[in-house]
Amino acid sequence: MTASGEMNVRPLVTRDEIRIAMIGMVDGNGHPYSWSAIFNGYDPEEMAKCPYPAIPKYLNKQPKDTLQIQGARVTHIWTDDPADARRVSKASLVPHIVDRPEDVIGQVDAVIVATDIGYEHAERCRPFVEEGLPVFVDKPLTDNERDLQTFCRWVAEGKPLLSSSSMRYCKEYAPYRMSTHNLGQIRFASITSPKSWERYGIHALEGIYPILGPGFVSARNTGTPERNVVHLKHESGADVVVAVVSDMYGSFGVLQLCGTEDHAVAVSADSFYSFKAQLQSFVDYLRTGVRPFPFSETVELMKLVIAGIRSRDEGGREVFLDEIKTGEA
Repeated sequence: MTASGEMNVRPLVTRDEIRIAMIGMVDGNGHPYSWSAIFNGYDPEEMAKCPYPAIPKYLNKQPKDTLQIQGARVTHIWTDDPADARRVSKASLVPHIVDRPEDVIGQVDAVIVATDIGYEHAERCRPFVEEGLPVFVDKPLTDNERDLQTFCRWVAEGKPLLSSSSMRYCKEYAPYRMSTHNLGQIRFASITSPKSWERYGIHALEGIYPILGPGFVSARNTGTPERNVVHLKHESGADVVVAVVSDMYGSFGVLQLCGTEDHAVAVSADSFYSFKAQLQSFVDYLRTGVRPFPFSETVELMKLVIAGIRSRDEGGREVFLDEIKTGEA
């Protein structure tokens, strides 16, 4: 049995070069550009036209000989707006554009669903999951109880499915994922993000989750759709406040840990590192069949996302995670 609780694991893909399809693109999310470039490299002139200026900025900082993940390539792309696929294809050197997402079936070894609207993900993933293709889903996996049950059923059936936020791999947080012993017992923690709870709350949640570990109990969101202030309780006794405010772009990933012996502050600052490590973990999963972390962690994180929405919608009620059913016995 692996550390992720899996038995009889085997590689999901055995080809020397894994063929990946990049599927979907929504407003406010440029992952098809950056993620495809991390596999394929890029054309600097075409990438300069990317509508997300931060992407060419951080790609251009990377040494060309260490930019790419080895042994895998994005060979096919489909986006909601066909014009986006043409632009990404030129910028990130993706050779094949398809007319429909399902057209990649039989042509690739794995699929990345590169969108971050949780309530769309079950249907975006369905054709590939039902074909048995391994799928990586951008954060959040989902934002509602019904679709969480669908994903849990698929994983219980052995479907190869992985989802995470890049913040799980943030290098500035790495020392505290290894140990918080010098801080004593964590009594309070906080973390911040801009944009919406529905799409970016998971960045904050998954940034702090590997530090405290499983055992979150409840969520209480006393904010608004534009100013989410969410109090989480953990079984260790730690209280966590997650603030996700729509225009708080100056405070992405500011982490604070307060313990009985000491405190620490860390700030996420290297998006490229986090994205590359996140995508490498998917490739490693394809090569080995071993999950980089248990799917039960993703389930708990999605319960926190859902609880934060439910609490806000119900006037700030404390929502316990065990209220959210996964359909598992």
